Amino acid sequence: MKQRLQHKHALLTGAAGGIGLAVAGAYVAQGARCTVADTGAQASDALQDLMKAHPGQVQYLRTDVTDLWQVDALIEAAASSFGAITTLFNNAAVFDMAPLLESDEAMYDHIFAVNVKGAFFVMQKVLAHMLAQQVQGGAVVNMASQAGRRGEALVSHYCASKAAVISYTQSAALAMAPHRIRVNAISPGVINTPMWAGVDALFAKYEHLALGDKKTQVGRAVPLGYMGEPSDICGAAVFLASDEASYITAQTLNVDGGNVLS
Repeated sequence: MKQRLQHKHALLTGAAGGIGLAVAGAYVAQGARCTVADTGAQASDALQDLMKAHPGQVQYLRTDVTDLWQVDALIEAAASSFGAITTLFNNAAVFDMAPLLESDEAMYDHIFAVNVKGAFFVMQKVLAHMLAQQVQGGAVVNMASQAGRRGEALVSHYCASKAAVISYTQSAALAMAPHRIRVNAISPGVINTPMWAGVDALFAKYEHLALGDKKTQVGRAVPLGYMGEPSDICGAAVFLASDEASYITAQTLNVDGGNVLS
């Protein structure tokens, strides 16, 4: 099935690499115009390759989602180039961890600034833009996590931040339902992204493991038996953004190899 996102303009945050970049590629392949935002001074090499492969269909805009002025500028510039935003893939996030009694205010502030404040206000401002532009069939796809479904002793702030994403998804979906704008989320399990090198090193530090051991352990613990790849998120991301999901809202879809049963 091709061109499922034709005539749509997708804004993707945190999409210079990993899951965000994979989804940007999938959206472009389905006919969408894509505005990709991340914090780098310029597009990553992989993103530049995507832009070269699809000239005039992908643009990169440097943005810090914790700065609301930059978010406003992002939306204005995106719409100026590609027209009204019809789809948001709200993906920008950071990860950190520490034992509960060692977790400090700086870690808390950083995680919540990006994962909660940034995610909420990007969503809020894009939704306001959709309403102002009278977008028909608008869709928001927030990125949650299996960590938002439960607590973890070493990962308290990150888990709480992703639980907030799930809650905001439900609230926003109910608020936007009268306008026929859908808001859903995806809850990935363990996905083999560049971020995992840092995650693995932190688990090695706090659980006294050799580097690579945690990554191997979590992959084997998945019911399907292996860690997912960024491409494994793309099917759900395309579906939730497409008109095929026109009667689905306020849901958080687990894409985790069976880790969470619901």
